Amino acid sequence: MAKFEEILTSSGEGLLKLLYKTSLGAGSKSAASPREYARNLGLTYAQMICALGFNSNIRDLPDVIKIIGFESYNSLAQERNKFFSNDIYDRLGIKDVLAVYLHVPTDMQMLEVMQYLLINRLHQIEGRIEATVNSIVIERYKKEMHAIYNDGVAQIEFAEDRLSKTHSGFRALLNEVSMIVEARLIPIGDIFFRDTILPEEKRRLISKGLIPKELVEQRLADDMVSVQERKVLGEQLQLLES
Repeated sequence: MAKFEEILTSSGEGLLKLLYKTSLGAGSKSAASPREYARNLGLTYAQMICALGFNSNIRDLPDVIKIIGFESYNSLAQERNKFFSNDIYDRLGIKDVLAVYLHVPTDMQMLEVMQYLLINRLHQIEGRIEATVNSIVIERYKKEMHAIYNDGVAQIEFAEDRLSKTHSGFRALLNEVSMIVEARLIPIGDIFFRDTILPEEKRRLISKGLIPKELVEQRLADDMVSVQERKVLGEQLQLLES
């Protein structure tokens, strides 16, 4: 049985061989339905659609697209977008999602599409967490967010949107400011001097060794720094000097 990653990363020739080989009942006069193809591949329907849909080589294989029951690449892409945006580790496992994030940055068009898919997908996941406080979903969500930043999926616009939510509980849960800094999406100095970055977030940046002493001193030299931030930064500066 084909693995999700195998289909996701396969060459055009590899996809052709795999899907023709998997045709329902070799010699059968009736064509297989998309869901039958998924079963024969050992995947859920959502897995098959996302594995094929995020493989950029499928764009050049209209015959393969028709074999699995779609009229065009656009119709396949719409189905892919629906599943990826709305599934919460049900028909697509966390390993599948992480495989997609590792693969997508290899294709600029896919990477652009992923920027708006991320917004919808994370909205769904975070809504589920708020409603259920499910520990399993939370752990998978953390893994997913790390992959989004570490694998090069997140772009500057995505990071800025996340940073605009100053008092987001998810930002605190993830220590997301540190993730953005470590991904080098926005310069450290830029982030550290923002008033919208909370004192506790700055403390974590310093404690992780991401902020040099000189930047802390420069920030403390600003008379407009709040009392709370000044207290936090002062304590961290003492630790750096000790």
